[in-house]
Amino acid sequence: MRPCDEPGELLFSYGTLQLERAQLESFGRLLDGEDDAMPGYHRMMVEITDPEVLRKSGERFHPIVALSGDQSDEVAGKVFRVTAAELAAADRYEVSDYKRVVVRLKSGRQAWVYIQA
Repeated sequence: MRPCDEPGELLFSYGTLQLERAQLESFGRLLDGEDDAMPGYHRMMVEITDPEVLRKSGERFHPIVALSGDQSDEVAGKVFRVTAAELAAADRYEVSDYKRVVVRLKSGRQAWVYIQA
């Protein structure tokens, strides 16, 4: 069985949640992901000032995505299978610039993702 076919929640990451450091700090384990993409979105950068998020990611600027209105736009990333507790940990990791929504990925799967609030 492939990781994204197992029970749990699908979480799409186009940014720092793909980093080993952020995964270990947030989830206590490395996630096994599959390549996918989000059609209709474009990527920008946002400055992070939350000291705990800076410590976990080691990055001052994080990517953020917003709806572009153009289905030919897409943001590449990875889709991970996470538990409900890990999804809650991801909620704590993301700052108020982000909100979690469900999107349909290029593969046709639906996944949680953090987009511009």
